[in-house]
Amino acid sequence: MLEKIDLCKSVDKAVYRREHEEYQERLGALQRSLKTAGIPVIILFEGLGSAGKGVQINRLIQALDPRGFDVYASSRPTEEEAMRPFLWRFWTRTPEKGRIAVFDRSWYRRVQIDRFDGITKKSELPEAYRDICSFEKQLTDDGTVIIKLFLLISQKEQKHRFKRLEDSSETAWRVTEGDWRRNREYDQYLRINEEMIEKTDTGYAPWNIIEATDKNYATLKIIRCVTEKLEQALATYRANQTKAEADKNAGQNADQTAEKNVGQDAGKTKTELTSTTGELTSIEPKTDWGYENGILSGVDLTRTMDRDTYKQKIDQLQKRLEILHSEIYRLRIPVVLGFEGWDAGGKGGAIRRLTSHLDPRGYQVCPTSAPSDTEKRHHYLWRLWNRMPKEGHIAVFDRTWYGRVMVERIEGFCTEEEWRRAYQEINEMEAHLVSSGAVVLKFWLHIDKDEQERRFRERMENPEKQWKITDEDWRNREKWDQYELAVNEMLVRTSTTYAPWIVVEGNCKYYARVKVLETVVEALEKKIQEKTQSRNAKK
Repeated sequence: MLEKIDLCKSVDKAVYRREHEEYQERLGALQRSLKTAGIPVIILFEGLGSAGKGVQINRLIQALDPRGFDVYASSRPTEEEAMRPFLWRFWTRTPEKGRIAVFDRSWYRRVQIDRFDGITKKSELPEAYRDICSFEKQLTDDGTVIIKLFLLISQKEQKHRFKRLEDSSETAWRVTEGDWRRNREYDQYLRINEEMIEKTDTGYAPWNIIEATDKNYATLKIIRCVTEKLEQALATYRANQTKAEADKNAGQNADQTAEKNVGQDAGKTKTELTSTTGELTSIEPKTDWGYENGILSGVDLTRTMDRDTYKQKIDQLQKRLEILHSEIYRLRIPVVLGFEGWDAGGKGGAIRRLTSHLDPRGYQVCPTSAPSDTEKRHHYLWRLWNRMPKEGHIAVFDRTWYGRVMVERIEGFCTEEEWRRAYQEINEMEAHLVSSGAVVLKFWLHIDKDEQERRFRERMENPEKQWKITDEDWRNREKWDQYELAVNEMLVRTSTTYAPWIVVEGNCKYYARVKVLETVVEALEKKIQEKTQSRNAKK
C-alpha cells in the first residue's frame, strides 16, 4: 500500500503561500469556534524518522492561539510512566472540552517502533490493537475529534536527511543508531507501519497519509486536512444542537398536550387510555430488561458473625495482608480495589479495616464524589485514570467509575446513550488494567432497606456521626427500586473473570469486613503465586 504512493508530489511556491495563508485564517477562526462549542481535538503526527513531524507541527500551530493547545512529544516512557498501564500516560493527556492536544508520536509506538525493536512481541499485537481502537472509540464517542497524520518519505530521502543532520554538530544528536537500522531495513519497517494503519484505520479515527518529500506540499495538505475535518466536526455539532433543540421543543409541546388531556381522561381506567393512533398507552414507568429480580434478590443477608470470631479472624487477615503488601511491592503488582454499595452500607468501615496494617507509602484511598468543573470538561474516565496505581501499589476507590451507570443514569447527569455504552467502556478499561498486570476487584456492599433505615437513624441520634447523614441520603433512599434495578444490571454486565464483582452480605458488619479481607488476601496470594512461577520459568 504505502510503497505505491507517489512521493514526488510538490506545490508551486506562489500557490503554497496563497492557500496556506487562507487556511491559516480559517483554522484560527475554527479554534475559537471549537472552544465555544466545547469540542476537544487530538491531532496526532506519526510517520517515518526525519519525515518532518517537528517542522510540520510547528507550521500548523502558527495559526493557533497558544493558550488553547498543548504539544506532547512521546518517546520511550519514563520510569514513572513505565510503572503504569500502557494507556495511562495518554489518557492523562487527553484534552478537555474546547482544547487541542497535538501529539508528536503517540500510543502507536507500541505497535510501530517497539514492535520493530522486539519490545512488543508478535503475540501481544492483537491485544495492543484492541486497546488502541477502544481508546480512540471511547474518546470519539464522547465527542473528541481525532485527526491522525502519517508522514511518509522514501528510503533514499530519509537517508539523505539523516546525513544532512549528522553533518552539523548542532543536529547530529537527533539521529540515532535505531534510526539508521530502520532505514537499512526500510521495507520491513514499512510493512510494520502498513499493518498498523490497516488495523487501526477506522471510521471514527481514520488515517491520513501525507506525502512529505516536499515540505511545502506536506504543510499544505496537513493544514487543509485538519481545517476541513474540523469544519466538518463543527457542522455536525451544530446540526445535532439544532436537532436537540427541535426535539426539546417538540417534547414540551407534547407535554402541554398531555396535561390538557388529563382532565378529559379523568375517571377512565388505565386500560381505557389510548393514544391518538388508538394504541393502548401505559402511564406507568416500564421496567428495564427484567433486571428487577436480579442478583441482589438472591443475596442471603442473614449471615452473621459473633464479635469474638470477628476479632480473631480480622486480626489474622490484617497481619497476612501486611505481609502480602510487601510481596506485591517486591513483585511490582498493582492492585485496584473498588467499593460500591448502598448509603450506610459499610464501605468506610471495610476500607479502614483493609488499610489499617498497610504501609501508607504503598496505598492510596481515592474517594470519588461529584466531578469538579475541570473533571466535567474531560471524558468521565479521565479522572479515574489519573488515580490508577503504579506497579507495587494499591488504589482503593471509595465509589468508582460505576457512578456512570448508577447515580448518573438515575439522576439524568448523562444521556441514555452514554450510560448504555459505559458498560463496554468500563469492561475495556478493566481488561487493560488486568493485561498490564493489575489485580482488579470490585465490592458491592449489600444491605436491606430496613437495615439502611436503622443505620440512618442511628447516625442522626449520634452527634459524632451526624455528619455522615445528609438530605441527599434520604432522597436516594426514595429511589431504592431504581437503584436496585441499575445495580442488578451493572453486576450482570460488568462482572468478568478478570475483574469480578464480589457481592458482600453487609447487614452484619463483622461478617462483611471479614469477607472483604478474605477475598483480597485470596486474590493477592493467587497473583503472587502466578507472578513468582512466571519469573522462575524465565530463569
